[in-house]
Amino acid sequence: MPHLTTSAIVCAVRHHGEHGAIARLLTPDHGLVAGYVRGGRSRALRPVLLPGNAVKAEFRARTEEQLPSLTVELEHSRAPLLAEPLPAAAIDWSCALTAVSLSEGTPCPALFQALEGVLGAVEAAPAARGWAVALVRYELLLLAELGFGLDLTRCAAFGETDDLAYVSPRSAAAVSRAGAVGFESRLLPLPPFLLEGGMGDWGRIVDGLRLTGFFLERSVLIDRRADVLAARERLVERLKRAVA
Repeated sequence: MPHLTTSAIVCAVRHHGEHGAIARLLTPDHGLVAGYVRGGRSRALRPVLLPGNAVKAEFRARTEEQLPSLTVELEHSRAPLLAEPLPAAAIDWSCALTAVSLSEGTPCPALFQALEGVLGAVEAAPAARGWAVALVRYELLLLAELGFGLDLTRCAAFGETDDLAYVSPRSAAAVSRAGAVGFESRLLPLPPFLLEGGMGDWGRIVDGLRLTGFFLERSVLIDRRADVLAARERLVERLKRAVA
């Protein structure tokens, strides 16, 4: 990738040297791409290099192995949302999850569109219930893209496709109410909105976050738990307080 100009979503930024920064951006056609931003810690660029912002990015590198230099131009700022605890927590978590989960340079257009949709929902919805379902679906899609998808098509015990109400933590497959009899406490609740679409009440949304969180922690965030999972815990706690 000697030269790439693309729209992108800022997912993570860390300081590098005295004035620079390394930014990891999600792009539509090239997946996650990292680049060095000269002056990235300057007063002019700090408001641009915020997780969740949409930017026009230009990457330049002399060789495939070299970390590209990166220049960014703001296309859409979500900085005002960062002053609100719940939206800020949702942006922080969804972008951090993306940055640590994906391999660089692997195209994932569905995830780009889905993350863009989640961030747009956070921005547009008057309350968290309007975007929390989208966030659960994004986590479910990310698991599938990484090869850890849940099988929600039929009951793992009986093979039936109706009345699916749980997921087995061992097989990551759906279980019907009949198949779960006597084992309910060992299974994870499956919220109906993941099967039928539409919205969910807060209890179902919490079930959805618990479901995806279990498999993310077990399969994706094994070596990167502390910082990233702390962002998710902040989000879940703020959601619980908001609806208490």
